[in-house]
Amino acid sequence: MRDHLRAGVAIYNEGRYHAAHDAWEDRWLDLSQGTDDERLLHGLIQFTAVVHHLDDGNHSGATGLAESAAAYLADLPAAYRGVELDAVRSFLGRVATASRKLTPDDAPPLVYEGRRLTYDDLGFEATAVAARVLAEGDDEHAVDAGIEYAREEVSADESGTYTGLVFAFVRERDRRPIVATRLGEHVQRREHRESDVNGLFE
Repeated sequence: MRDHLRAGVAIYNEGRYHAAHDAWEDRWLDLSQGTDDERLLHGLIQFTAVVHHLDDGNHSGATGLAESAAAYLADLPAAYRGVELDAVRSFLGRVATASRKLTPDDAPPLVYEGRRLTYDDLGFEATAVAARVLAEGDDEHAVDAGIEYAREEVSADESGTYTGLVFAFVRERDRRPIVATRLGEHVQRREHRESDVNGLFE
């Protein structure tokens, strides 16, 4: 859960409010309803949706979700699973009573273990989660395969081409399309080499 949580926090802090929930959703759906972990992820998912609605000017949607998100987070400690919740709860209370006066700029950053996480703070597994969330369309296969090849490099305690490209895909927002193309080229070459030897000894 830690890597998914950290990835979603960083994605949110980078201004990708809608995308942030994708880092948490699969983990949330696997949790038993009403547990503290489920309530945390459910509340955070709804919190990011509140900020997304404010960004779209959907104040009525933001208001309803703010009340629901606040209810999910209400009984959790001030810092749960490393996420500091008091500023989030305070903001949700403000949205519930005066959403028309608020914009995404009024939303607090998400703070994890005392830090406002960015992509640069993520280790490999959290970066892999973020990469899958940020991949779109034709890039999805290249990113998925690139992550698996990078995981082989990490397991072998090597920092190789795939690992560097996966980190660059997440961290270098302005170069993301170029990095995705390079990653796709490397994946295609490797898959071609692997297909050349498949079945040779059967």
